[in-house]
Amino acid sequence: MSLNTQRATHIAQVLTEALPYIQRFSGKTLVIKYGGNAMVDEDLKNSFARDVVLMKAVGLNPVIVHGGGPQIGDLLQRVGKQSEFINGMRVTDSETMDIVEMVLGGQVNKSIVNLINSHGGRAVGLTGKDGSLIYAEKLHVSKGSDDPAVKAPEMIDLGHVGKVSSIDTSVIDMLIHSDFIPVIAPIGVGSDGESYNINADLVAGKIAEVLQAEKLILLTNTAGLLDADGKLLTGLNARQVNELIDEGVIYGGMLPKIGCALDAVQAGVTTAHIIDGRVQHAVLLELFTDEGVGTLIRGGAR
Repeated sequence: MSLNTQRATHIAQVLTEALPYIQRFSGKTLVIKYGGNAMVDEDLKNSFARDVVLMKAVGLNPVIVHGGGPQIGDLLQRVGKQSEFINGMRVTDSETMDIVEMVLGGQVNKSIVNLINSHGGRAVGLTGKDGSLIYAEKLHVSKGSDDPAVKAPEMIDLGHVGKVSSIDTSVIDMLIHSDFIPVIAPIGVGSDGESYNINADLVAGKIAEVLQAEKLILLTNTAGLLDADGKLLTGLNARQVNELIDEGVIYGGMLPKIGCALDAVQAGVTTAHIIDGRVQHAVLLELFTDEGVGTLIRGGAR
């Protein structure tokens, strides 16, 4: 068998393996949180864009929610403004919020839209302010005092950092049914008209819940959820995930992502996936192959 024939045979086998998944997910909505290495490495960026275009071409409805923390940090540094974080969240005063909107709603959002369109897709960029998509409210956080004599927690003002209060999916529904790919920056608007910067994982999870999406996919810079021996865990239900949290296997920066995934599947999203965005075509590999490349979490036992 010649090399060309071997390659053609391999491609045919790949397509044959993908066919049942394509048939199963045709017409379904997938919400993908795009961030990490997949957003900065040129090869990974192009790989992701092609994946999104292919998904739309075979009948799936991808909805993209993106982050942009490093890009925000870079611009703040260039204008001489120091980034400040509390509990992993960026303190966002009015001046910083202007830069967040400029970077997320402008630079990053439009570059993703352009990349998808350059690969043959039809993407449209939005922020949560467009069509009143994301209503937000100020996020209040508290910090316990180290002094045992002080029982009341200290309230911390993060400025224009928000949480989702409600989502109106009208504009997303319109775009999906018009054969467009929505690309959403995680900026919400408050009842007072103020803009709020919201964690992209949380926005993706809430949009998946409201759309009753088939899947929520969170791209990360890790292989997925690992056990104490470094082995990839997948096919987990809520009870198993909570046991892993209690055992300390899930901790630190993975906790918010896991919490977001659990909330989504318990609110009706069929499955949530935490996948390795450092792998080329990671989304397609997770969707359309038997092995997948990340951690799958499904609803069920609490």
